[in-house]
Amino acid sequence: MIRNRTATVLLAALLAALSCMFLTSAPAWSRVGAPAEPADPTAPTVRSGHAARANHAAPAAPAAPAASASLKEGADLAASGAQVFQGRAFDTCTAPPLSTMAAWRSSGYGAVGVYVGGRARACHQQQLTREWVRAVSDMGWRIIPVYVGSQSPCVTRESKRPFPIDIADPVSHGAEEARDAVMQARALGIVERSPVYLDMEAYAPRGPRCSEPVVSFTRGWSQELRRYGYFPGFYSSAASGITDIAEARRIGIRDLPEVVWYARWNARPALAAEPVLAAGHWTPNRRLHQYEGNVKETHGGRSMLIDRNVVDAPVAVVER
Repeated sequence: MIRNRTATVLLAALLAALSCMFLTSAPAWSRVGAPAEPADPTAPTVRSGHAARANHAAPAAPAAPAASASLKEGADLAASGAQVFQGRAFDTCTAPPLSTMAAWRSSGYGAVGVYVGGRARACHQQQLTREWVRAVSDMGWRIIPVYVGSQSPCVTRESKRPFPIDIADPVSHGAEEARDAVMQARALGIVERSPVYLDMEAYAPRGPRCSEPVVSFTRGWSQELRRYGYFPGFYSSAASGITDIAEARRIGIRDLPEVVWYARWNARPALAAEPVLAAGHWTPNRRLHQYEGNVKETHGGRSMLIDRNVVDAPVAVVER
């Protein structure tokens, strides 16, 4: 009896020590190093046991990229073939009719944010076709492709809660959605050396349960978009997603977005003075600021509800 009781006490002490180690270990995304290589994009992805995506079939994968397509993190934008736009841009939920885009040429805006895909995309896109993209580009507009994919487990917008990141494997989930983004962009004639901006809506509270899946998912997204020759962009609230990505970079995490688009609705457009971004990070030509939202404007007799942005960043390369 004494021997058994002693063994039991020792075993309990060992289990307590192990539990302490796990509870005090660094979060998964804060361990410096590249994420595990995503699975072969040409192979089927089956993870039906994960509750986050039990009713969501994995999208088909685009054709494997050529070895020459791949982009390195921090690559020189001009040397890599990016098209950089500097000026004012608007985004609106649904791609506007061509007649409206023509009427708005006198608006002072030079670029438009377009929601090209993603399972959390809210608005129907009846206008958005390859022909629309080419026609708008021919008018002189620059296009900012946005992909509304899976969201933080703590997303504040109720309509986005049915689309959580797969917390069991967020890196692979991010890579999977990056491949779908490539397919959607290609279908619209938006080709390599274009950015695609992942729309990660605001979430709260920040912390391991909410933040770690976002950072890991975004690393998978970024790594895979670069592999296909697209620049990974990231849109989020300055108070949640942008803060977490900025902190990840500060501590040396790799495989982060090439461009950041931060929402801070203070009516003061600012690219160089965002408090959560270090002065030397995401420069030059790697920032967008959404400085005001849900504003009604009328130009050329056509009205739209828009968000206002200032841009110094890559925009879509449109196939001719």
